Amino acid sequence: MINNTGKVAAIFGVRNEESIAYNIAVKLHQSGCKIALSYVEDTRDEVLYLLEKLGLDTKLAMQVDVRDEAQISNFLNSVYNTHGPIDYILHGVAFANTKVLCSNFLGSKEPIPAYIDIPFEDLMDSFNISAYSLLRIARVAERLLQKNASILTLTYNAANRVIPQYGGMAINKAALENIMLYLASYFRNKQVRVNAISAGLVMTTSSGGINGVRKMRKLGKYLAPLGNIDAGDVGDAALYYFSDLSKKVSGNIHFVDGGFNIMAVPVIDEE
Repeated sequence: MINNTGKVAAIFGVRNEESIAYNIAVKLHQSGCKIALSYVEDTRDEVLYLLEKLGLDTKLAMQVDVRDEAQISNFLNSVYNTHGPIDYILHGVAFANTKVLCSNFLGSKEPIPAYIDIPFEDLMDSFNISAYSLLRIARVAERLLQKNASILTLTYNAANRVIPQYGGMAINKAALENIMLYLASYFRNKQVRVNAISAGLVMTTSSGGINGVRKMRKLGKYLAPLGNIDAGDVGDAALYYFSDLSKKVSGNIHFVDGGFNIMAVPVIDEE
């Protein structure tokens, strides 16, 4: 059992109980870690409820728009001033509208936006939230981090493979992975490690409303040697990175997708 007693974690990206970030937060809490959660305006009540459900002080949560460096600074400085140097940071933030995703919502009769028509301004806002925010958070956190701290982000294999109806978010994930690599090198003098988990498709509130997701889950059942995953599988892997077990691991992209990433075609048993 990993013991994180006395450790401090700042977590970006919890939306609700189905969030991968929330599962990671729960596992950190169960391991003895002090956790602080950020939220956005429309997730405030849900996040505060989840903290209360864990028996934690809601003062450990703060509204943060990751496009705003001052808000990130307020949050991380509050964590630092309350609990001391930060040991762990989870970057679990991502956003794209349907024009960027080249997708639409379940039940929509609107045509699926074409990849070639992705609006620049929409893509840049999505990039700002989903990728550049990791760099922004790391910049603010630098002086607040404990030596040998761990920063972890969440990515997806669409950074390297074509995934239908993921569109411009794949651009963001490719950029995110590159930022992670350069941060891993940048933090060498502080011995801070920076890594990414590339999770398989998890049915969350956000993904569940997008057309084609259930077909992708069905495909994963046949394509991935170990089948589909859930948020708990990602949380288990994250706990490795949020522990001393990974003290010499940095710049790594860790696949938690049941082996989906290694396959070219599904293996279907012949009857």
